[in-house]
Amino acid sequence: MSLCSSQTRLYAGEVLAAYDACRQISPLTSIEPTFSTEDAQKVAHEVTRLRVARGERVIGRKIGFTNRTIWDEYGVYAPIWGPVYETTYRAVAGPAEASLSHLVEPRIEPEIVFGFKAGVTPDMDERAILASIDWIAHGFEIVQSLFPGWQFQGADCTAAFGLHGALHCGPAVPVTGPAEPWLERLATATIALSKDGVVVDCGVLSNVLDGPLSAVRHLAGVLAADAQARPIAAGEIITTGTVTRAFPVAPGETWSTVVEGLALAPMSLRFV
Repeated sequence: MSLCSSQTRLYAGEVLAAYDACRQISPLTSIEPTFSTEDAQKVAHEVTRLRVARGERVIGRKIGFTNRTIWDEYGVYAPIWGPVYETTYRAVAGPAEASLSHLVEPRIEPEIVFGFKAGVTPDMDERAILASIDWIAHGFEIVQSLFPGWQFQGADCTAAFGLHGALHCGPAVPVTGPAEPWLERLATATIALSKDGVVVDCGVLSNVLDGPLSAVRHLAGVLAADAQARPIAAGEIITTGTVTRAFPVAPGETWSTVVEGLALAPMSLRFV
């Protein structure tokens, strides 16, 4: 049996209150044993409604758990998504600093970010999706877990913003010219992630559901099956999931990346 409207509002309020107070709560799946993906979507939409009502503006979406190489690590075996807000997004150029004080158990994820000039529908292939993209960038998504020890199920992640905490997006590069080089590079390019100058992991873009464009295609299908979700639209920003493993971060650390195979600037982010 799915959640009734009063239960949906209750859990949405609990999730948002935990986020606002920077504290953790028990996984909703441990409180409500039958808590399903459908229930989680209802809670997530109610949380979005509450955040928009208090003045936050949705500017895009994040896709999570697109990297199949980390599924066993978290026990989550399907992608999730959540909103990106104007309040959680920051465009950066060159070395930058960021605070972690508003996040719980934060982790860093190097990702490919797209800005869209046209909408995306589920029937579109990767080539058609590429034609809808205005720009591409490299970004750091900072994810967090409202659930202690990063112990949860996929439905918990969906209910809790898709684990989204912040998105630091590097300089945008226009998508121009023939499609073929972009299609190839968006599957074969790599990102090396370093902590305080030491490489800790390196991933290839095909880790992300065979490539970031495929991740967007997956999201378009998921959104079409959700009556409360709106389709990907022009002007939207979408970050497509971590290319490497996600790593815990702490104040005083500097994390950086080098991208090979795409003309995207390296990123450096120091946490304070």
